[in-house]
Amino acid sequence: MTQATPAWAIEAIVQAGQRMDQRGWVPATAGNISVRLDAERLAITRSGGHKGFLDAGSVMQVDLHGRPLTPAKPSAETLLHCQLYRLFPDVGAVVHGHSVAGTVLTMTTPGDALRIAQYEVLKAFEGQTTHDVALDLPIFDNDQDIARLAAKAEPIIAVGTPLGYIIRGHGVYVWGPSMETALARLEGLEFLLACELERRKLER
Repeated sequence: MTQATPAWAIEAIVQAGQRMDQRGWVPATAGNISVRLDAERLAITRSGGHKGFLDAGSVMQVDLHGRPLTPAKPSAETLLHCQLYRLFPDVGAVVHGHSVAGTVLTMTTPGDALRIAQYEVLKAFEGQTTHDVALDLPIFDNDQDIARLAAKAEPIIAVGTPLGYIIRGHGVYVWGPSMETALARLEGLEFLLACELERRKLER
């Protein structure tokens, strides 16, 4: 019998949803949020809910292969969360949002990466000690077949991506050892994407 979802996990997901909603990163029912419960399970937002209005009933459990452990429908993108937990044992939380900046930049940037360079906020990411660096944010083409999308992404993300990754016309995936760290990285990345979008407008 599956254990009840711990209160701390529900609270972390609910608060993350509220924070992301306040910043306009999860419009309508977009986005999804998860935390690792143990070596075999994670708690994740159910399909279809608005992330600004989450409650205990909005959170369910799945195993690391995306199979539901509680009677509810998981997000269509659950496999992308599971992939990160399987690849990186130290990952404790994964957040996914749909910002205007990320959506527009990936629709106007050719190729498989968005280069971000020379911003002080790059130092917010693990392993970065200076603004004087250029980092590539991997871009994967959107695909409604999530298993196929995960298979395309895995060779890239398995070797490590300092910023996370982004799905074209869709949104970003960021993770960390805790929800606090994952949200800080999301906030840093969204700031960088917003700056990059504004800079490109000025360069026209």
